[in-house]
Amino acid sequence: MNESSPAMPRQSGQKTADQYSQTTGTIVAQATARGSGAIAIVRISGPMARQLLGRHVTPCSSSFAGFEPWKVYHGIFHDQQGTRIDDVLCFFMPAPRTYTGEDSAEIHCHGGQVIVSLILEALLAAGAEPARRGEFTRRAFVNGRMDLSQAEAVAEMIAAPGRVALQQSLRRLDGELGRRVRRVRAELDKVRMSMSLAVDFPEDEVEILSREDFLAAVTAARTALADLLRGFERARVHAGGARVVLAGAVNAGKSSLMNAILGKNRALVTSVPGTTRDFLEEGLLLRDVPVRLVDTAGVRESADVVEALGIERSREQIEEAELVVLVVDGEALGAAGAAASSCPDETAAELLRTAKTPVLVVWNKADVCMPSLPPGMDRPAWCTTAAGPADFLCISARTGFNLDAACDAMVQLVLKSLPEDEDGLAPNDRQAHALTSACRELAVLARDIEAGQLYDLLSVHLDMCCSFLDDVIGVGTAQDVLNHVFESFCIGK
Repeated sequence: MNESSPAMPRQSGQKTADQYSQTTGTIVAQATARGSGAIAIVRISGPMARQLLGRHVTPCSSSFAGFEPWKVYHGIFHDQQGTRIDDVLCFFMPAPRTYTGEDSAEIHCHGGQVIVSLILEALLAAGAEPARRGEFTRRAFVNGRMDLSQAEAVAEMIAAPGRVALQQSLRRLDGELGRRVRRVRAELDKVRMSMSLAVDFPEDEVEILSREDFLAAVTAARTALADLLRGFERARVHAGGARVVLAGAVNAGKSSLMNAILGKNRALVTSVPGTTRDFLEEGLLLRDVPVRLVDTAGVRESADVVEALGIERSREQIEEAELVVLVVDGEALGAAGAAASSCPDETAAELLRTAKTPVLVVWNKADVCMPSLPPGMDRPAWCTTAAGPADFLCISARTGFNLDAACDAMVQLVLKSLPEDEDGLAPNDRQAHALTSACRELAVLARDIEAGQLYDLLSVHLDMCCSFLDDVIGVGTAQDVLNHVFESFCIGK
């Protein structure tokens, strides 16, 4: 949200500052990352913002007549003893058209950490207080500059691992999620008002709220919330990453494939069976999709206690995967394995038979066995799971043959298994939990309407649904929830 964006109207039901047990004093923090750099930004918010600039910055212009709003000034920052600290640029922004809704100021200084520390020290000595994690954004929420879904989007935008996650965060920052939740909430409020009249005047000759209209309104609300939830799984993958597990028999080349995809030697590779004793996990951005790539111990029967534990953990990783990449040893199988009606690799056969997630079968070591393979080798007949034929590729982890195609296939299979998100608007985990809970209350409410329950009993589920919707945008949200949200922020935002 731009510092100079026009003031947003206070949302109906928005909490006010006096409802929070937090300071209303002037806060200060470094807004840029710690460490050395070309510039650093110190952010100030609160009633002393202009006063602190006047006390510590001496403008270089001879025509200076005070810090006018929205004008950038070049000056010398000095401490309370008048000791020069740095040449700075600074500006003052008056409430309410600021990020926090309060008087605010920024000081742009050189990016040495000693300089920043001395500036902060001087401002704190002059009466400012150190900002807590997320306190600038929390004040923006308290002062009605944004709802809770927008506040969360600020942190998610900063942490976005790829372009898609960034765009999803920007949609929430625009307030579209909150607006759609409030529209559903407003329609349900109309129903609540009609229900109240029906309960208060049960013998009225004119039926105030028919059960048909009641059920239609509940169904419309469920549909609207289901639309918001549709893109959650896809958004979760783009924000947090998909778990892609490399599985297969010992010495199939799983570790070599992991190293090839990562472009570095992350996993130890030897010709000794059972080298990988435990799973290795590494994150990367694959075709703009964050992936948690997991190399597992080769699955086999083993009397070695340590290896057996590693194999058990491998099976657990396979259970939790969004995609299993089943690596088979093409050199060991040769053309006979390709032509066989049943899989000659017992480990691969078991994984294919028990697979609960999409599977990509990669025939590794194609550089060694390719001369003996049929030209343009197709998927072998045994590459089949309970859900149907598995995707199949010949690759060489050693030479990189078909490695790009394998990476493309991984991303396509991960995304293919997720619901389509038509408008790119999706809730985060906390919001999805609240929306799902609201949908659950509406489902029970619809069932009770059809069963002919009394209106005053039906109101309980309607009230609970509205409470869950309020949690999405932060109306009436408990302090511990708010603390949890804003403590996930960095200091200075």
